[in-house]
Amino acid sequence: MQQVRTPHVVVVMGVAGTGKTTIGPLLAARLGVPYAEGDDFHPQANIAKMSAGTPLTDDDRWPWLDAIGRWAHDRHGLGGVVSSSALKRSYRDRLRAEAPGVVFVHLTGDRALIEDRMSHRQGHFMPTALLDSQFATLQPLEADEAGVSVDVSGDPGEITERAVAALQGLAQPSL
Repeated sequence: MQQVRTPHVVVVMGVAGTGKTTIGPLLAARLGVPYAEGDDFHPQANIAKMSAGTPLTDDDRWPWLDAIGRWAHDRHGLGGVVSSSALKRSYRDRLRAEAPGVVFVHLTGDRALIEDRMSHRQGHFMPTALLDSQFATLQPLEADEAGVSVDVSGDPGEITERAVAALQGLAQPSL
């Protein structure tokens, strides 16, 4: 597989269980840029809250989004891939305020498939009980947002190739 170079920072977004942590590193490898795991930017209080089955509030999310935005800002012109649920438009706007050139890859899929995948993963703090709140919060990408939606059915390699093809389809000569 040929590497596709990009100076953009790509935010892999979607509800829990869509595969952000799996697809993110694969996409970064295909794009020839570093990957950052969005969960690593959460303060411990957020992780404890989610582990207890309590959804985060916007006030909980702002410092997390700001930290991801700073990472994306520091990668401006160099490229990178970072995962972040980025479920609301206001969250994506916050990321764009810090790093205006970010491009989003929204991983989408059937709720039953996502719940099944969540129920089989091990060692993750996000319980399947929070999936409903994730879908209730989700505001899909709007037409004026730089990004693409990619279906998560299939294996990780197929999903990654769909993401690369979709990104190449954006009107951006550098992808």
